[in-house]
Order: sequence, then structure tokens, then C-alpha cells
Amino acid sequence: MRRLLPLIGATLLIVGGAFCAWQAWLIADETDAAERTRAAQRQAVHDLGEAYAARHNQLMRALADPDVATGIDDHVAAAARLRTLLPATSAIEIFSGGLDEVVRANYREFGYAKAAQLMAALGETGAPLASSSMHGGERRLTVAEPVNVSGSVRAWVWLEYPFDDIHQKFVASSPPSGRLELRQGSGRDSLMLDAVGSLAGEITPEGQQVPGTSLYVFAAMPKAFIVIPHSEILAVVLTLIGIGGGVLLLWARRRPQPVVETEPDEVLLVDVERKPRLPPASGPTETKVPAAKPVARAAAVTLDPAIFRAYDIRGIVGTQLTADIARRIGQAIGGLMNERGLREMVVGRDGRLSGPELAGALSDGLRAAGIDVIDLGAVPTPVAYFAAFHLGTGCAVSVTGSHNPPDHNGFKIVVGGETLAEGAIADLHRRIVEGRLEEDGLGTWREQPVVDAYVAKIAGDVSAERRLKVVVDAGNGVAGAVAPRVLEEIGCEVVPLYCDVDGTFPNHHPDPSDPRNLGDLIAAVHTIGADIGIAFDGDGDRLGVVTASGEIIYADRLLMLFAQDVLARNPGATVIFDVKCTGHLRRIIQESAGAPLMWRTGHSLIKAKMRDTGAALAGEMSGHFFFADNNRWYGFDDGIYAAARLLEIVAGDLEERSVAALFETLPTSVSTPELRLPMEEGAAFRFIEAFRASATFEDARLTTIDGIRVDWPDGWGLVRASNTSPALMFRFDADTAKALERVKQAFRQRLLAVDPNLVLPF
Repeated sequence: MRRLLPLIGATLLIVGGAFCAWQAWLIADETDAAERTRAAQRQAVHDLGEAYAARHNQLMRALADPDVATGIDDHVAAAARLRTLLPATSAIEIFSGGLDEVVRANYREFGYAKAAQLMAALGETGAPLASSSMHGGERRLTVAEPVNVSGSVRAWVWLEYPFDDIHQKFVASSPPSGRLELRQGSGRDSLMLDAVGSLAGEITPEGQQVPGTSLYVFAAMPKAFIVIPHSEILAVVLTLIGIGGGVLLLWARRRPQPVVETEPDEVLLVDVERKPRLPPASGPTETKVPAAKPVARAAAVTLDPAIFRAYDIRGIVGTQLTADIARRIGQAIGGLMNERGLREMVVGRDGRLSGPELAGALSDGLRAAGIDVIDLGAVPTPVAYFAAFHLGTGCAVSVTGSHNPPDHNGFKIVVGGETLAEGAIADLHRRIVEGRLEEDGLGTWREQPVVDAYVAKIAGDVSAERRLKVVVDAGNGVAGAVAPRVLEEIGCEVVPLYCDVDGTFPNHHPDPSDPRNLGDLIAAVHTIGADIGIAFDGDGDRLGVVTASGEIIYADRLLMLFAQDVLARNPGATVIFDVKCTGHLRRIIQESAGAPLMWRTGHSLIKAKMRDTGAALAGEMSGHFFFADNNRWYGFDDGIYAAARLLEIVAGDLEERSVAALFETLPTSVSTPELRLPMEEGAAFRFIEAFRASATFEDARLTTIDGIRVDWPDGWGLVRASNTSPALMFRFDADTAKALERVKQAFRQRLLAVDPNLVLPF
């Protein structure tokens, strides 16, 4: 060991010295490498800008063509002429100056990204920017350009170019070190389109914009593996110490050492340790390998058809809903997307404990079907819907149990802008049962934060003109992580209540439509003297409201206020409400110059009807609100955005009235909450069919689009089969308590005539 230790020490010193020499070189090269990366970034911006400028100049020359300029009102002929002048384009379309046909379009067929780009261009003061979007699985570069005649916009030209040359010029700018990223948007959470260079390095917070486009080139400076302090002098000194010390130790080891002879000690025979004799060598022995344990085959999945409901998929985790079932649901959704030519799906989840496992299994199924998954993490359902628009996918799944108990979970699904419901949900069930699932796909997965963009979008559209004090009760649902930020950004003072996300919901059930869950909110608003209390359900797509005096403002009365506000700017627009809403709502909408339309209960069904009718606003008694007025929002149910719009109305009141005073101007009635009568699976629907066939109400108006609703001049009643649980649902509403009792009695007589054994809850 005395001879070996110097050799080990010398080796370590020389290796350490060589490492320090390498560190010195990295430190010296670091500044030059960063400058080379910045130069590559500037070159990429210059090359891409030149490429787009050439296209834009060709477009300007084409628009100046006499045949185009004089015939711009004939959109078809003008587009055909432009195609001959611009052969490099993939598509050219011309729209009117006001974009009326875009506002009325079916966005699923028209294209969400195209509609958003045109509407954004309409509101811009400067030159419209070109942006990228996916079309038929390929990325394209698109731009909306105004055609000005006599100082006003006469038409809009929308063009689509191939993205290949942009990609090639960007790749050609690859830096010798570091990394460049081509993104759409200026923020670090913007959509990444392409990247070249090393994977190492921290991306800079700001990118350089490609002129005339919404494309930005970001740079990641080279990240060298430097573990010593950033000092060239120190690195050189450590190098000399290491190499010099190692050489010195080697020299000392090779120098001859004096030999000292010592007299041997006297050794007695009894002091010698006797070693045991070794056994005789034997032949080769056979090593026994333990038998491998048999691997159990996975049992065939047990699929409960009851989880495939009218509006979504929902069941009890561990029994009705497992990771295996979630994976198969992902495969079924992926198969549907492939048939429609869709390639990307955003996936979000609420705060339930089962969310990560089910979302991961669903994503695995989607990827197995060849779908690229964009993982949003834990976000409210409306944020997932928003991401489908913001990222241009048109497809989203929110893994959520909504307002149900903690052991429930499920999936709300959007494919191609359509929220799947009824027949489309049943189709997913059939695909799984029949084994029509795609397995060998190579879909990708990436994480993409989107909450900041969601908050910024709302804050850029909505503002509170005076500062209101708001208590927000998220019921420990996932909205607690987002809603307070939104309401603070629009100018309110927010007091959070149960806004820490906890999938066990330890304080109360996350269902604001049940008055029993609003007690703590009412007490908090009263105690701190707040202007209003806001409550959300477990995934943030439903809204509940209480006033400073503790009054609960039910959703149909909220819809009255929303309708007055929306119709003031959109006279003649359609407002949709479900069959559970008060009879006064129709009159309020008509008096506000709107077109009332009653429709079936269910967020998926309401959204489908909005697309069919072009409605500007919709709402349900459960607290779902859908805004699509003047393209301020996207038409999906969003409790957080609805809360922001409500606070905008309250804060903007010219008389600065309280919330209670605002609602005192609206008609009130005496009503029951939604009453529930549990029944066996399927029995509720059979009863409704029998009741519809036999019951007569001679002196009233019957509506049978969803159960049976009966309207008298002073009140109404409703019985319907629930689409989310096996039960009959009832609601009654009238101008006076006496009229309410008369309505209930009329229903009692006719319900018991169909089934005398019913135990009615009223």
C-alpha cells in the first residue's frame, strides 16, 4: 500500500488538473459561444423576415392589380384572380369588410384558428400579423389582410402558405452551440413550433419577433458544465497545482528507497495458525435456477355501461372507472379523432386524488391511437376548453368528477369543437365493447402551461370599474388555483375561502347549486362586509352567487342580468335557457329585444344548440353559463369567466348599486329547489314516456323537449328523467305560494295516476 498510495494520489491530481484545464477552456469560450448563439438568432429573424416580406410584397402587388381592385366585391372571382397571381399560396378566401359570414359560421367546419385570426385582425389597429396553424396534419402560415377602398375596409383576404420554407430557413440558422426555438407568441408559455441546436441551456425570457408575423425566435444560451467558480485565473492555478502535484508524486515514487535489514522475530510452532484442509476438487456442478413465477394474464375489462352518460363519462373510481378503462376510453377517442383528421388533444384534470392516474392512462390510450397529447396538468375544465382554442387543437378532455363526491371521476370530451353527448358518447362505448381500438400509434406527449394565457385573456377583455370586495369559495376544487387570480387581475379585492386544492373536499361538497354548501360563504361575506360571494363547483365550470345580505341568487335570475347586459349591445340576439329556468326569464329576454329559446338540460346539449343557432348567451339552472357575444368569449361553459362578467356589470353600474339592489329590479317568484326521486336504472325514462302518453293539462302549455314542463300564466312545473343519475327530477315555480301549491297539486294527481306507488318528494 505504501507503494500504491502515491500512484493513486498522483493519478487523482493529474486527472483533477486536466479537468480544471477543461473548465478553464469552457469559461474562456462561454462568452464567445453566447455571442455566436445570439448572432444565429439575429440571422434567423432576418432570414425569416425576408422570406415573409417577399410573400407580403407579392400580395400587395396582387391586390393592386386592376382586376382584383375593381372586382373585390365578387369574392369568388377575386379569389380566383389572386390564385393566378399568387401560385405559392395553399388557399385564398375573401370575406366582407365586417366579417359577418365569419361571425355566423359553424366554427367546427369553418376552422377555429381561421375564425380567431380573422376576428383578431378585425380589432387590430396596426397591420395584421401572420401566424401558423395546423391544417390536415400539416402546419401552414396564414394571414388576414384588409382591402382598403376610400379609407375604409372593403373586404378581408385570408391566405394560407406552406410552412416548409419557413422551417427550412429556420433549420439553416442552427447555431454551433446553444439552441434556437421558433415559437408562436411572445411569452415563455407560447406554442413551440420548431427547435434546433443543443437541448441544454435555459431559454431567454424574451424572444425576437419575426417582422410582420406573430412568430418569435427565442435563444437558449450554451450551458457549459462548469462546477468551479467562474474565474479563468483560478482554473489555471488549480490546473497547475493538480498536474504539478501529480508529477511530483510520481517522481518521488520512482526514487530508490534505502533498505533496512531487520532481524527476524522468533516464531514458535504453536503460534502458527493452522489452516483447514481444502475439500477435494469436484467436477462441474449444476446451478439450479429457481423457476420463474407465472405471469397472470390480464382479465377482460368489465365495462359498466352506466358510466357513459348523456353529457359525459362519469363513475366511481376503482369499481366503475379504472386506469385500464381510462386507457381504452383514450383509444376510443383517438379512433374518433383519426376518422375526423384531427391529431392533437389537450388533456387537463381537476384536483381529485385519482386525477393523475386516470389522466395518465387516458393519455396513454390517446397516444396508442396515434394522437399527440398536450398535458395541461391540474386546471379547471374551462381552462382545458380554452386551451383547445388557444393552442388550435379544437380537441380537449377534462378529467373531472365535477360536483360529485371525491371517489367519483370522469371525462368531459371535446372533439373538433363539438362537446360529445348522447349518441357520440354511446359510440365510444360501442368502440370499446366491440374492440375497435387502435393500438400501434406513435403519439407524442408534452407538457404545456396555459393558465397564464387564460388569465391574461380574461383580464384583457373584462375590467371592474370600481373595486369590489369579493369572497371566493372554491370548495377546495381546482378553480381555487385560478379564479382568485382572474378576479384580482380585473380589479377586485379577493378574499379566498377554501381555495387550496384538496381532492378530498374536506370542508363541504363542491356543488354551488345546493344551498347547503353555501353556508360558510354566506357567513364569510357577512363577517368581513364583502360586496358579494362567489362559489364554484369542483372543476370550475359552474357559478354560484350570494349577496351581502346572505340571499342566494339562483342561476336563472343571474341569466336575466346577463341577458340584459348582452342584449344591450346585441339586440335581436338569441338567448338559450334550459327547461328548469323560471318563466319570468322569457319575458325579460323579450323586453330586452332578444329572442328567447328554451332547450334541453345539459352543458353539451346547450353548446350544440348555441352552434346551431348562433346564440350570444346561454345558461342553465345548474349554474353553467355560456358567453359568445361579439366574440368576447368562446361559447363554452365557464364559471370563472361568468363571475368576471358579473363583477364587470356590478362594478360598472352608474348608480353604484349593491348586488342585492340590482337584482331587486328583476322579477322574483316562489320556487322549490330541484327535487329528486331516486329510481332503479332506466325506470325514470320509462316513467316519463308513460307520463307523456297519459297526462293531460288542458288549461296550460306543455313543453316536451326534456321531460314534461307545464306552464300556466302564474306558474309552472317540471318533471324529467335525470341524465346523470337514475332518478326523476322535479321543479316548481309560481308568482305566489298559493299558485305554487296549486301547480304541485296538479302534478301530484297526474303523477300518481300513472304510478300510485310513487313516494313524491313534494
